Amino acid sequence: MRGSVTEPAPTRGGRHMGRAAAAAVGSAALLLPLLGAAPPPGGAASSAGLLQRAFVSAATEYHVPQSVLLAVSYLQSRWDTHDGAPSVTGGYGPMHLTDAHTALATSTEHFADGTEDARGDSARPALHPSVKVPADSALPARLKTLLRAARLTGIPAGELRTDPASNVAGGAALLAAAQRSLHQPLSADPADWYGAVARFSGADDSATAAAYANDVFDVLHTGQERTTDEGERVALAAQPDLKADTAQLKLIGLRTVAADDTECPTTVSCEWIPAPYEEFGDNDYGNHDVGDRPDSQGIRYIVIHDTEGAWDGTINLVQDPTYVSWNYTIRSTDGLIAQHVKAKDVAWHAGNWYINAKSIGIEHEGFLAAPDAWYTEAMYRSSARLVKYLTTEYGIPLDRQHILGHENVPGPTTSTIPGMHTDPGPFWDWRHYFELLEHPFKRTAGKKGGLVTILPDYATNQPTYTGCVTSGQPCAAHGSGEVRLYSDHDESSALIKDIGLGRTPTTDVNDLSSRVSTGQQYAVADTWGDWTAIWYLGQKAWFRNPAKAPTAVTATGLVVTPKAGLTSIPVYGRAYPEAAAYPSGVPAQAVSALPYTIPAGQEYVVGDAVPGEYYYAVTFDTASHRVVVGKDLYYEIQYGHRVEFVRAADVTVAPAGRWGRR
Repeated sequence: MRGSVTEPAPTRGGRHMGRAAAAAVGSAALLLPLLGAAPPPGGAASSAGLLQRAFVSAATEYHVPQSVLLAVSYLQSRWDTHDGAPSVTGGYGPMHLTDAHTALATSTEHFADGTEDARGDSARPALHPSVKVPADSALPARLKTLLRAARLTGIPAGELRTDPASNVAGGAALLAAAQRSLHQPLSADPADWYGAVARFSGADDSATAAAYANDVFDVLHTGQERTTDEGERVALAAQPDLKADTAQLKLIGLRTVAADDTECPTTVSCEWIPAPYEEFGDNDYGNHDVGDRPDSQGIRYIVIHDTEGAWDGTINLVQDPTYVSWNYTIRSTDGLIAQHVKAKDVAWHAGNWYINAKSIGIEHEGFLAAPDAWYTEAMYRSSARLVKYLTTEYGIPLDRQHILGHENVPGPTTSTIPGMHTDPGPFWDWRHYFELLEHPFKRTAGKKGGLVTILPDYATNQPTYTGCVTSGQPCAAHGSGEVRLYSDHDESSALIKDIGLGRTPTTDVNDLSSRVSTGQQYAVADTWGDWTAIWYLGQKAWFRNPAKAPTAVTATGLVVTPKAGLTSIPVYGRAYPEAAAYPSGVPAQAVSALPYTIPAGQEYVVGDAVPGEYYYAVTFDTASHRVVVGKDLYYEIQYGHRVEFVRAADVTVAPAGRWGRR
């Protein structure tokens, strides 16, 4: 043993070489079946990958059940190393050991960049104040676990950040220290480690700690197996009969969070941190609108955001009455949920008033543009539980036409298109997210279905992106749920251009011109060998889709196409009523076509049929608020990377065509 897990151990020479070599210790490998882990299929423990053996070695050295160590690591990072780069909360390696002082220097909240009116209502002046995000408060213990692991193990902090085996050892030391602090034995039975796992979460309230520990034990019950971002297969055998000693939670002495005011499922930890509804004078108010949803208007969308900043600054920002709001924020380290705006009210988050009026916005602590920032399993699971609850409560379909990324929200008018946001970005794992939602994407048609669902393998699909750190410079290789589009069946051909952006398309991580995302559906326009073409932004767009490694699967469904005799039809960024629908006292809003069209013969997937609708809310006093519903009907469609709308009077709706018919 390196030393006591409650006292710092002296640093020894040659530690990096020793730590890597320790993964191969034969005696540790003999404990593999006992501790509940499984080697990769077809291989004995001794031939398992370096990371799997690192778990064996660390579990033996610190007397932590290997299955517990594996399950905690899975919840932290899904066993990925991220090439030694930190997460949004300064977490490193497969155990997500945090060192926020090193990882996070400065950050800018995406709501404060001044390029978008998050409210998105042209009936009011654009909301572009100069916002200075308050500085983070003193870092809590949950953001400094790597330094504590260094003290416990004697391993230098730099090695804990960059060497996966050392990182696993640091996590094991922290778990053992947590077990000792609760005066519990270093038992070989995983059931005896519930309290230590809850403490490892870093949560400061009992509900969050319990939710985290329950997720870890859920991983233990079901087992997991996956290939990591470094190409290693790691496996954890299922233990369905394991019974955790949940009474240990009382030993930690954490605070109790009152959740009486929140609208959350009982399976998550949720606290109420309200966004203020205040009047400032001269009829100016913020930072959301009081409503009566779903009675007055339906809730049809959930919008997934990332914060582009850390937790404290984000929570401070949503409490600023002069600026913007969203309904929920989810913390990266442990999945804690804060609710800010009730579902009945309209938050200002998406940059499109029509979408805001009919959606719930969820912010996730994270950054989209940097490969050195990622999303934890704890956050994914907490978010999925919240979304399942909300979709059930409000009848929202579980598909990518209703569960939108902020990047999928259309610009409401032509002038707003270039400023629309691009989060949660190409590194958000929609495939995994919908698996957690218990609604996985899959093939729903034969070989020649008329539609495709975009569905690349996240880990192996690594398109080239630029601009993550320096403009024009390549990003680090990273798994992605997005697929690039070309003007011909040739990767040397031009990228698809989005005329609404008014610029030449690039591979920049924030350029949505020529890429499609997991779960999105498009009508097939053509095929050529390993290539598939779809109708996209009024063009035929090609992507690689080889049979042996497909990036899309076939599907069936309804599509719209221009009515016979029309050469093209307009596309809209919002579904507003016709002028005659507005009552006296409510100014009619323009039904403004975007610069996009659908030429005759092209097909686009239908997401929803909706009446024209506008929520008039421009005063603090709600007496003047009105929901205006027109007679004109619209179809929401998957037009490009973003959804758009077309008038029902302009289109024919029919089942999608067959591949190769054109």
